[in-house]
Amino acid sequence: MTAVLPETTVATVLQVTDLRVEFDGAEAVSGVSFELGAGETLGIVGESGSGKSTTALALLRMLPAGGRVSGGSIELGGQDLAQLDEPELRGLRGRRIAMIFQDPISSLNPVLTVGRQLDEALRAHGRYLAKAQRAERASELLDLVGIPGAAGRLRDFPHQFSGGQRQRIMIALALAGDPEVLVADEPTTALDPTVQRQILLLLERINRERGTALVLISHDLGVIAQTCRRVLVMHQGKVVEHGRTEEVLRSPQQPYTRQLLAAVPRLEAPSTAAANSTPGPEPLLTVREVTKTYGPRRRRATALAGVSLELHPGETLGLVGESGSGKSTLARALVQAHAPSTGTISYRGEELTRSKVARREVQLVFQDPYSSLNPRMTVGQILAEPLIAHRLGTPAERAERVGELLAQVGLDPSAAERHPRAFSGGQRQRIGIARALAPNPSVLICDEPVSALDVSVQAQVLELLSGLQRELGLAVLFIAHDLAVVRQVSHRIAVMHRGRIVETGPADRVVTDPQDPYTAELLAAVPHVSHHDRSAA
Repeated sequence: MTAVLPETTVATVLQVTDLRVEFDGAEAVSGVSFELGAGETLGIVGESGSGKSTTALALLRMLPAGGRVSGGSIELGGQDLAQLDEPELRGLRGRRIAMIFQDPISSLNPVLTVGRQLDEALRAHGRYLAKAQRAERASELLDLVGIPGAAGRLRDFPHQFSGGQRQRIMIALALAGDPEVLVADEPTTALDPTVQRQILLLLERINRERGTALVLISHDLGVIAQTCRRVLVMHQGKVVEHGRTEEVLRSPQQPYTRQLLAAVPRLEAPSTAAANSTPGPEPLLTVREVTKTYGPRRRRATALAGVSLELHPGETLGLVGESGSGKSTLARALVQAHAPSTGTISYRGEELTRSKVARREVQLVFQDPYSSLNPRMTVGQILAEPLIAHRLGTPAERAERVGELLAQVGLDPSAAERHPRAFSGGQRQRIGIARALAPNPSVLICDEPVSALDVSVQAQVLELLSGLQRELGLAVLFIAHDLAVVRQVSHRIAVMHRGRIVETGPADRVVTDPQDPYTAELLAAVPHVSHHDRSAA
């Protein structure tokens, strides 16, 4: 896949000059400037809090409460969006500039069919007056973004589509008004490599065939390297570096850019797991021929189809596979959120459902640090909850344990008095890890624990997990879609496809010498930061 790089000068469609954004008087974006031509792609990168998403929202004047554009200009085809009132902006949003949001499941209305939502977008932009014309155009849009059987899927609801398909629907909604500029805010963050590649190829095709200018915001530098002609690096609300992508990635001029690049996991880098711990000989968890099916007999869906694996003390077993392969279903079975349809799961040789200690010994670290912590509870209450559930300690002992846990994950014990909203994404994930550690487990099931984090924070959380494994001798099942991260942290890797384990082996061997065609397909889809194959570089 190559970014579109026009050889000739193209007309500027978006000109941002000295953009400034304030939240309740505090400046969040300070003097951002860039221009974008028709058919060009610009990547914006930076860690959490750098201002990249705020910049994206400011382009469409969609800032949350308390935020406002306090200075500069946003010129789109000769109109300064920073100066327009709300009725004028409504006439431009979606029609000339549109946004693709990060999380399609929360952006799509769950009680409306996809066809109804596309119809609303088309009516809002006044493109088609007759209902039949709108239905035909909605079907065309779904077909354009690669939804099979598009016409028949207009009556389906968002939950009936996969994660990748929901993101395609979000792109279709953004294209409903035929905009000149698309702003995509982390559009592939939670997607596995093959689906991510499909979405990026779709955006590249739209960019190439329709001449739509693209602003792509991502913390994944591999995605930016593979997709964008130019890159803009942000830090603390300011642009610290801006230039052609291959030049910035090959020869970064600023220390912050070099720091970001150094934090990126490299698929070609060997596993570091052996330096952290040596797996014990006897397995802690044993999975034997486990199946899991859902639904009535005539429409039964199989999520797990004869899965077998072992997890040893001190071992990290990486589990990879595309959406729908069964990874998260297996994780839920291991923490007894649901029972297998057939087969057995044992902890220290005793069947999981019969073990009195397994619920305490096997704990789960969730993917999303924002939605997995109760916003109405203090951090201290969140960490004490599993201690209360397992009847561990007196109130005084629990309070002491909460302080120990916070220190263990690198947070000040005073954090116990604050609510989750007071913490960054990386800090919230540390709290999630502390909660999982509260009852002193021997097994951690980490379900995509760093997929929502930028590269520098991701590196900190991975180092935390490695340190905890060294200190506590934990067995870790590490589920992720980022194969570079999985290789880095794992002793062994298991590859899942359509509910089955298709390959298992030492992490380095699986990555360098895959035995199954599906593993090779996953590896081929991984974007590389070092990728500079550009059509007009």
